[in-house]
Amino acid sequence: MWIAETFQSVQGEGRHVGVPSLFIRTSGCNLRCWFCDTPYTSWEPEGEQRTLESLLDEVRSAECQHVVITGGEPMLVPDLAPLTQQIAELGRTITIETAGTVDLPVTAHLMSISPKLANSVPDDPAWSERHNRGRHQPEVIRRLTTDYDYQLKFVIDAPDDIADVDEYLVEFPHITADRVYLMAQAREPEELRVKSEWLDPLAEEKGWRVSPRLHIELFGNTRGT
Repeated sequence: MWIAETFQSVQGEGRHVGVPSLFIRTSGCNLRCWFCDTPYTSWEPEGEQRTLESLLDEVRSAECQHVVITGGEPMLVPDLAPLTQQIAELGRTITIETAGTVDLPVTAHLMSISPKLANSVPDDPAWSERHNRGRHQPEVIRRLTTDYDYQLKFVIDAPDDIADVDEYLVEFPHITADRVYLMAQAREPEELRVKSEWLDPLAEEKGWRVSPRLHIELFGNTRGT
């Protein structure tokens, strides 16, 4: 498996915010969001080849019971299915962070899906059309939100993005408001604070939740945190 990094920290977003976690970050992505905060897994992917057994050894030795598999797009990695199965057999709780565009028969206790809205499309002409064409795969979303416990995390850059979330959710009437999180697009604590001032009331009005970005608040946009 092509792995960008592994590290222990706290989960910064969503339902398990603040939970000590071992992060396994795969490298490689089928999308190119302009605001990607891990370009070393997408725009300029890097990493090293790791065996399944070396990753399992790291899980065994970690102090954390919660394992977060993220990327890049981890669902691109065929070996993710046996890896997650064996991590679960070790008694660990698994969250998979995905854009919801690729499907694999993985084991996960929480499928953390971050659908990409129109606000994610890059200006780069080499990628804009491809990204826009691939960012929404409704059959994958239906499967992941039917077969797993799940949360949806939408990155919000401007107040107008709320209308896109509304339109998106119309397509999936089974998704309830309590599963929907909004996250401010921010890479620095001050930017996060400013956007939260208008994001919080907009989410409350819809009955949605606002996800903190605890890792940004604590560490800024720092790799390995």
